[in-house]
Parts: sequence; structure tokens; C-alpha cells
Amino acid sequence: MPQATAAQQLTTAPNIDAPDDFYEALIEAHQGLSTHESHAFNARLLLVLANHIGSLPVLREAFAAARR
Repeated sequence: MPQATAAQQLTTAPNIDAPDDFYEALIEAHQGLSTHESHAFNARLLLVLANHIGSLPVLREAFAAARR
């Protein structure tokens, strides 16, 4: 399985096709969940997406960006 290289950087410029549709899908994914279930869903989603990215340096950039 190909892995990301350390030379890759986090994309912070708008990069989502149909961002309104993405937001709607994200909200729909949370429908009917309790606060606890919603937090657990977010944690699982984060792990799935982190696995997809696969590069610790890029993930560290994302952590830093999320803290700003």
C-alpha cells in the first residue's frame, strides 16, 4: 500500500467539491445521535480519515492547524 511521503504538506486551501453538500452530509451523519454518540462518531471518523492520509507529518500539521 503506498504511503504518503514526508515531502507532502497539509492542504489548507478550500479543496472540497460541493462544500455545502459535504456539510449537509456531515450533519445528517449525526442525526439521531446523543452527544456521547456524536463525539464517538467524530473520533471514529478522525481515525478513518487519519488512516487515509497515512502520513504522520501531515497529520501533525493538521493537529497544529486545528488548534489555531
